[in-house]
Amino acid sequence: MTDIPRRAMSRTAKLAALPLGFAGRTVLGMGKRVTGLASDVISAEIQQRTAEQLFSVLGQLKGGAMKFGQALSVFEAALPEEIAAPYRQALTKLQEAAPPLPAATVHKVLAEQLGPAWREHFDKFNDTPAAAASIGQVHRAVWRDPDGGGSRDAAVKIQYPGAGDALLTDLKQLSRLGGMFRAIQPGLDVKPLLVELRERITEELDYELEAESQRAFAAAYADDKEIFIPAVLAATPRVLVTEWIEGTPLAEIIRAGTEEQRDEAGRLMAILHLSAPARAGLLHADPHPGNFRLLPDGRLGVIDFGAVARMPEGTPEPIGRLAGLALRGEADGVVEGLREEGFVSPTEPIDAQAVLDFIRPMLTPVAEEEFRFTRAWLRAEATRLASPRSPAYQLSRQLNLPPSYLLIHRVTLGSIGVLCQLEAKAPYRSILERWLPGFAPVA
Repeated sequence: MTDIPRRAMSRTAKLAALPLGFAGRTVLGMGKRVTGLASDVISAEIQQRTAEQLFSVLGQLKGGAMKFGQALSVFEAALPEEIAAPYRQALTKLQEAAPPLPAATVHKVLAEQLGPAWREHFDKFNDTPAAAASIGQVHRAVWRDPDGGGSRDAAVKIQYPGAGDALLTDLKQLSRLGGMFRAIQPGLDVKPLLVELRERITEELDYELEAESQRAFAAAYADDKEIFIPAVLAATPRVLVTEWIEGTPLAEIIRAGTEEQRDEAGRLMAILHLSAPARAGLLHADPHPGNFRLLPDGRLGVIDFGAVARMPEGTPEPIGRLAGLALRGEADGVVEGLREEGFVSPTEPIDAQAVLDFIRPMLTPVAEEEFRFTRAWLRAEATRLASPRSPAYQLSRQLNLPPSYLLIHRVTLGSIGVLCQLEAKAPYRSILERWLPGFAPVA
């Protein structure tokens, strides 16, 4: 048996064991069915053990489990504090850490992708990975420019052998864990997230396609004073070489940054995500802290363009227009627009004022000139939207998320999660006014 099937069997066994362990603890600690919010009915000790096992296993895996763990970890700020606090560090580790490949395997991939004389492309190559992601790991190197123009510090991303098969296998297993994730954070529907991840596996496994996206971002933000995109130096299907960037990872700023650093990082993240569709025709679709650095010159450095949304016409205009209508209290206009976009059934009756009451609290960050995102605010919103006893929860059962908005929705939620981890204060409304089509200033 080869190493890859053996590793796949190990992954499957670990993932399959998670629901069993969770079920045992649930029966032991509850003796009744979970209803409503988990914090109402599950003891802190049981939640803590479940979170510990879940993120411990996800942290050992590559492929779909690692990617899902990264995506889930940005929702850490919405977890109840008694659950989030002990495992904040473990969650953050998911965003930047995974077991490394042996040097011999790394060399084999480089030889396959860059040729047997791959070392001639580098003045230096560090066999110890500097970082790991869901389907590959990054090594620091010094790239020798082929035109004789000198050398540059480089990041060399190398895809794990068998990453495609592992990704498919892990995602198939994780699709069975929806009940457990809902118990940790009820209301988080994992199914659309898994469907979206599956649809983008082919794109994320193609490093040449990622290079194309990164070049488009780099061109759009060339010489920008606030956003920095490293240049692509070389690309093959399984190896991507880009400029190395020095900076403080957002995970470190979340953990120990100053208030000024956290506020500035949040402001720059908002600018990036709102401006990119207009400037690059793309949306960076992997908003977890491991993909951002605060550079010494104050710019936000952005890496990892494997997951992007292609938006050649920019952000859909109805998003901004409907947000403006909601802030101005125009309930009928909001419902009419939601029906046109497919968020509300064209035939089923719905209470327009209830819809407005459902939406308005979500727009609090842009209802004022400045707003500070906090974990407490996000937990309150999560409670409002997730509790079956909440009017917002009941109304949400009448709303639909059109497929064309799925990725935008995920990126928005992920970005808000990071902003709440940062507890960042910034003039978010003015950023929307600058970059969001159709968003009219609030009188």
